[in-house]
Amino acid sequence: MSDEKPPRRRRLPLRALAAASTVALALLCCTGGTAAFFLTELGGDSAEQMTPMSVECTGDFQVDVSGKMPRMTDYGDSQLRNAARIIGTGQQMKVPPRGWVVAVATAMQESGLRNLANRTVRDSRTLPNEGVGADHDSVGLFQQRASWGSTRQRMTPEYAAKKFYEKLVAIRGWEQLPLTVAAQRVQVSAFPDAYAKHETLAAQIVDALAGGAARTALLSGREVCDAASGKEVAASGWTAPIAGRVGSGYRTSQRPGHDGVDIAARKGTAIHSAASGRVLVSKCDPDNSGRESCDVDGYPGKGGCGWFVDILHSGGIITRYCHMVTRPQVQEGQRVAAGEVIGKVGSSGNSSGPHLHFEVHEDGDRSSRGATDPVPFMRSRGAPLKAGK
Repeated sequence: MSDEKPPRRRRLPLRALAAASTVALALLCCTGGTAAFFLTELGGDSAEQMTPMSVECTGDFQVDVSGKMPRMTDYGDSQLRNAARIIGTGQQMKVPPRGWVVAVATAMQESGLRNLANRTVRDSRTLPNEGVGADHDSVGLFQQRASWGSTRQRMTPEYAAKKFYEKLVAIRGWEQLPLTVAAQRVQVSAFPDAYAKHETLAAQIVDALAGGAARTALLSGREVCDAASGKEVAASGWTAPIAGRVGSGYRTSQRPGHDGVDIAARKGTAIHSAASGRVLVSKCDPDNSGRESCDVDGYPGKGGCGWFVDILHSGGIITRYCHMVTRPQVQEGQRVAAGEVIGKVGSSGNSSGPHLHFEVHEDGDRSSRGATDPVPFMRSRGAPLKAGK
């Protein structure tokens, strides 16, 4: 946890990262360590900027299909109106908001939120449509094939959404599954990992159209705003890694090189993955002397994150978890679900006592340049970090 001034931040476009087969980035964890890691597969579409109609979790999640739509870079009025129809159908069927996010993300991948006809399905082109595809006999928002219903039915957004939800809620434990797994079990796509990259933007669309509903978590049978923590995951797919309070904040005047926040907790407290993703790093961070001595409590000035984990999530977001008490419970390359335990709180590395040092990085950039303040970031996902006393 160095107090050195961070280098000037420079945003890197995700599409440029995706084009590169291997990216070398310096690890600047807590002490500005110099160990370099080679990262691959930092792909995924970036979340487009949008002007939401609502950024608050209102508790009133009814969607207005005929009302004013938010503005987006890559999605127009008709596409967002289709998203509203998908959400509205889910509401009528009493599917919880997590299902709306899964359904919208699926339609984003399958059709770009367009009600597509098919050049090989003759009667589809005589029906109202927003483009013509050519994938087997698939039509509509979810590119459903003939076994899902008649052409007219499949090209009716409410019918298509209803059929999607019926199959989704029949999957045991679907709400706890990573979005791409849940979507794939419904769609049985040739590209099973394609849905995950839309999760961040799909949650933003649900928030904008349905009063912040993606920021809710199901607690005691009801949807509660901004309460996701640990195993309780918000509809956005995010949860606070531990339930402790934030002590030392992000890049304060006293610690301008502090690229995350410190969350107080007892030694041995379970640390949960903040969202589903893939483990990039799981190891002991060398201290200022280059020693990998993470199996003992650290001290101020020792340097290093101790035992730590970096996880890559959809949208190029990376989260970091430092100072674990023992070797992490996950390995590099492992897929983890939101809320999954990845390690336990400790005091290894540059630390004066048990706590979790938690960082959030954007644009697939694990260096100090990519760091962003975790407090507003997590609040916007419905998984707020508790403020200190």
